[in-house]
Amino acid sequence: MPSNYYIGETSSKHSNNDSEIDHSKMEGRKWEELNMDCLVNVFRRVGMESLLLDVPFVCKSWYKASLDPNCWECLIFPKYIKPDYIWENSPLGERLMMEYQESFCVTAFIKSVVARSQRRATVLTLPICCTEEALEYAANESPSLKDLRLHGGLLFKKSTIIPKLISKWKNLEMMSLGSRHNMEEILVQISLHCNNFIMLFAPHIYVGKDEATAIVTSLPTLSLDVRKCIGFEEDDAEILALASHIPTFMCEGSIYEEYDTYLDLDGDVDTGYYSG
Repeated sequence: MPSNYYIGETSSKHSNNDSEIDHSKMEGRKWEELNMDCLVNVFRRVGMESLLLDVPFVCKSWYKASLDPNCWECLIFPKYIKPDYIWENSPLGERLMMEYQESFCVTAFIKSVVARSQRRATVLTLPICCTEEALEYAANESPSLKDLRLHGGLLFKKSTIIPKLISKWKNLEMMSLGSRHNMEEILVQISLHCNNFIMLFAPHIYVGKDEATAIVTSLPTLSLDVRKCIGFEEDDAEILALASHIPTFMCEGSIYEEYDTYLDLDGDVDTGYYSG
């Protein structure tokens, strides 16, 4: 063996050659040749704004992949689309307003997005400006829904119709409420129609004794997150006794204050977690 030959030299050269070959192959690949299933698996995670206004315009294969209903199983609309107040909007809303201006229709937009799921949506968060027509359409076209998140502003505006729609979501497992509006009736309907329901998120909202009693009475076996709520103290003995049989009861940071309607007007829901 020559003295200037080092162990690993040959393999190193092969590695370099292989890298060059792989790099050459990569340079020759085209976006439209990427596997459709891979594209769909990526696009279903990018969010509504990119899926509507960015991805479809890259190339034909990306456009085709963006229409796959699996990309639309998680329908998280921004809180604001067409703003109720001039200073409140979202990046998606701003881009839609710029594109369509006065011709933009909230109802038509929500219905068109929901339709893309082809009744496969499992997660749904609707904007505050959602109309009754769009809300009913979403309920009828989302029979597989497992996770429903309702902003306080939407509950305030549509508090009477939402309980009537619960029966459409028989597979519902989780709900996040941004306000207390009609909570008791919503919980009654869940207990009647949603046999798989396991978790209620209601953090940062007003939960008084009536609401707390309704929760533990209507849904005694669910897990409950009412952290940082207003209406009862976290160490309230009566509340803790009522909730003693609940598998998971989270109430840390809750405090007692007198009820004020402003507390329910604009409660938010957590759109960061994903149950799918």
